[in-house]
Amino acid sequence: MRTDHEQAHEQGGPPEEFARQVRDALKYLYDLPHLQRHPIAQMSAPAAERPGKSLGQRLRQDIIAAIESLSPGPSVPFHAPHARLYNVLQLHYVEGMTIREVAHELGISVRQMYRDLRRAEESVATVLWTRRPTTAAPEPDALQPSSIQAEMARLETRPRPTDVRALLQRALEAVGRMASQRSVILDVAAPQEPAIASADPAVAQQVLVNVLSHAVQQARPGSMRVTLTTRDEWLSLSLRYTPETEAADAPVLNPVAAQLVDRLGWLVRQEDQPTGARVVAVDMATHGPTLLVIDDNEGLIDLVKRYLTDQSCRVLGALSSQEGFRLARELGPDLIVLDVMMPDMDGWELLQRIRTSPRTADIPVIICSVFDDPELAYSLGASLFLPKPVSREDVLTALRQVGLL
Repeated sequence: MRTDHEQAHEQGGPPEEFARQVRDALKYLYDLPHLQRHPIAQMSAPAAERPGKSLGQRLRQDIIAAIESLSPGPSVPFHAPHARLYNVLQLHYVEGMTIREVAHELGISVRQMYRDLRRAEESVATVLWTRRPTTAAPEPDALQPSSIQAEMARLETRPRPTDVRALLQRALEAVGRMASQRSVILDVAAPQEPAIASADPAVAQQVLVNVLSHAVQQARPGSMRVTLTTRDEWLSLSLRYTPETEAADAPVLNPVAAQLVDRLGWLVRQEDQPTGARVVAVDMATHGPTLLVIDDNEGLIDLVKRYLTDQSCRVLGALSSQEGFRLARELGPDLIVLDVMMPDMDGWELLQRIRTSPRTADIPVIICSVFDDPELAYSLGASLFLPKPVSREDVLTALRQVGLL
């Protein structure tokens, strides 16, 4: 029997606007007033089927049921790769653990956690879309694909190392006049040196302008603190201001900007504090996917680094299988490029260890070797086989095939 997720996939999946609304509902799973007035609350099963339950309570039940539908069952080990999506939803949204706490619990990197969380949220949206009552009457344009979705489908983002400090300066110039007219003083703190993140500059510029513009329009006259900081592998832009009373429930992102944020892989957090202040934070990864090249020939490592100079990839190297396995377990790279002929442990044995270790089992592996034996590579769990010698186009094509570019 096909699952709800499979049926929705065959039908084309939910509209992007609905998926965005589900992500928002997940973030406010225990905020009943927010769920009560949420756009998708009206799509829950009728009250007659669940007497005594408010719209918000019914929506929460539906979301938790959708999460449970993704459970692989009690017989599947907790750290199994195909239990990952269910676990990140259960731990983060249902049990309230932070992103870092969940990543630590599952033995994955924070970057992998964000990526899995986005996939898990999409799965919940798919299930809810499949289960929506057929008699529901959505708003005319709220849930139907529109010209906006068509435009987003055509948009190609090309992430590369981008100076966010320079983008922020231009965004501040764009909203400066409006801020002055509204008596909002922009108090900016940013590093003197470039602040590099992985982003498409044109898309990132529009997101920053949109976030600043909406914040200025929501703010009471007075100071707005704008801070750009670097922490770990992320840049964070935070805005702190006091919103006008009528803007108490207003989000700082409109639907278009929210879709652009998803395209960039950024995270926007909005928190209203007991003091009345609102804090909006935009988290941006400082680099794109991490590649671990395991090869006793340092020349190949340097070659891959040169090939990817203009990409937002971080390339790490290991000159032995032992070192490579240690780095793979500790760092959780997005991709491993693995040679076969190495002195201490050959690539075939290392590939088997990678596939049987819970921390590395889900990492794509490209075997790159002079031994032209792709059938053996695939039988042992390789994602792709790349014969040596390799050209720049070979590497770029391989990365596109495994979904990293």
